[in-house]
Amino acid sequence: MSVFAQQQRKWWALLGVSIASFLGCVDFTIVNTALPALQQDLGADVDRLQWVINGFILALSSFMVLVGRLADVHGRKRVLFIGLSLFGLASLAAGLVGDIDQLIAARIVQGLACAVLYTASGAIVSSTFDSAEQGKAFGVLFGVNGIGLAIGPVLGGVITSAFGWQWIFLINVPLVLLSLAICSVSVDESRAEQTGTRLDWLGAILLLVGLPSLVLVIVQGAAWGWRSPVTLGLISLAVLALWAFIEVEKRVAAPIIDLRLFANRRFVAAVTASFGLALFYCVAFFVMPLYLALIRGENVQASGLLLLPTTLGVAVLSPLVGRLVDRKGPALLIKTGLLLFVVSALLQAGFDRQTSLAYVLAAFVVMGLGWASILGPSTVLGISSVPQQVGSVAMGSLMTLHNVGGGLGLAVGVGIYHHFSALPLDDVPGAFLNGYRAVMVFLAVASLSVWASVAWLLRRAKTAQALAGEGPGHG
Repeated sequence: MSVFAQQQRKWWALLGVSIASFLGCVDFTIVNTALPALQQDLGADVDRLQWVINGFILALSSFMVLVGRLADVHGRKRVLFIGLSLFGLASLAAGLVGDIDQLIAARIVQGLACAVLYTASGAIVSSTFDSAEQGKAFGVLFGVNGIGLAIGPVLGGVITSAFGWQWIFLINVPLVLLSLAICSVSVDESRAEQTGTRLDWLGAILLLVGLPSLVLVIVQGAAWGWRSPVTLGLISLAVLALWAFIEVEKRVAAPIIDLRLFANRRFVAAVTASFGLALFYCVAFFVMPLYLALIRGENVQASGLLLLPTTLGVAVLSPLVGRLVDRKGPALLIKTGLLLFVVSALLQAGFDRQTSLAYVLAAFVVMGLGWASILGPSTVLGISSVPQQVGSVAMGSLMTLHNVGGGLGLAVGVGIYHHFSALPLDDVPGAFLNGYRAVMVFLAVASLSVWASVAWLLRRAKTAQALAGEGPGHG
C-alpha cells in the first residue's frame, strides 16, 4: 500500500471511530429535552423517569475499565464492533418499547455499549496515529464529541417535536451501520500482546460489585439521605469490594487495571485533570440553565442557545487545541484550561439580577475555552504516558475516574447549593443567587486545587525523568 493510501486510510479510520464516539456523546445529552414527552407518553413518574438517565450513567461508568481490558486482550476492532452492534440493537429496542421499565433496560444496555465506544475508539486512535499526529487526531475526535454534547439537547427537542421521542433512539441505527462500514475497511486490529490473554474473572466480579455500588451512591445518595441504611450499606459494599479488587490486582499475572499506571505521575496528572474537568462542567451545567431560567426569565430554547458558546467552544476549538498539543505538548494547555475554569467560576460568582448579557456570555465563553484546553490534552497526556499495549485500560481508567469526578462533584455541588439557598421563600431569586455564588466559589477553589496538583505532578515527573538521564519529554 502506498504512503498516500496509508495516510488516507488512517483518516478514514478516524472518521469511523469518531462517528461511534459521537453517538455516545449525543446519547448522553439527547434524552434530557425529550423527558416531558417520555413522561406523557409512557405515564412514568419522575423517579422512574430519572432512571432513563441514571441507568445509562451507571452502566457507562461501571463497565469502562472492564471493557477497556477486554479490548486490549481480545482486539480493539473486534470489541468496538461488538459494542457498536449492541448499541445499535439497544437503540432499536429503545425506540420500540411500550413502557418505562423496558426503556430503562434498553438505556442500561446503551450505557454498557457506550463504555466500549468511548474506550476502544480512543485506543484505536492511539494505535493508528504516531505520537507526532496524536494531538491532531484526538483534537478531531474530541471536536466531534463536543459537537455531540452541544447539539444533543437541541437535537432531542427538534426530533421529538417533529417525529416523536422514539426517533431520538432510532436515528442511531443508520449511523451505527455507517460507522461499522467505514471501520471494517479502514481500522486495523490491535491488541495488547504482552499483558496475557486471560481475563481476571475474580477481579472482574469485584469491580462489577464495587463500581456500580459507588456510582449508585453518588447518583442516589442525596435522594436516599447520606446517613440512610441503604446509602451506608452501599458505601461499605463499595469500599470492601474495591479494596479486595486492588488486593487481587496486585497478585494476578494479567490484571484488569495495571496499578503501576498510577505510579506514573504523568498519567496521574492526566487523571486528575480529567476528574477536575468533569467535576466542573457537571456542576456548572446543573446550575447555569437554572440561572438563565429563574433569574433572566429565558425559555428552554433561548437557554439552549445561550449555553451554545460553551459547548460549541469545545467543538470548534478542539481541533486547534489538538494541533497545539502536537507542537507544544499537552501540559501547558491543561494548566491554562484549569486557570480559565477558575476565571469563569469567579466571573459567574458575580452574576446577579442585573448582569448584562455580554458579561454572562463572556463567562460562558471562558468556560468553553477552558473545557477545550483540558478535554483532548488530558487524554493525550494519559495515553502517551503509558505503553501502547495498555492503551484501552488506560483510556478506561481515565474515563471512569472522569465520570466519578462528575458524579462526586454534582453530589457536593448540589449539597452546597441547597445549603446556601435555604432562605425564606419570599425571595426565591435572592436565595437562588446565594446558592449559585457558593457553587461557583466551590468550583473556583476546586479548579485551583486541581491546577496545583497537576502542576506539582508534572514537575515531579519532569525531575524524575531528568534524574533518570532521559530527555525532558514532550510537554
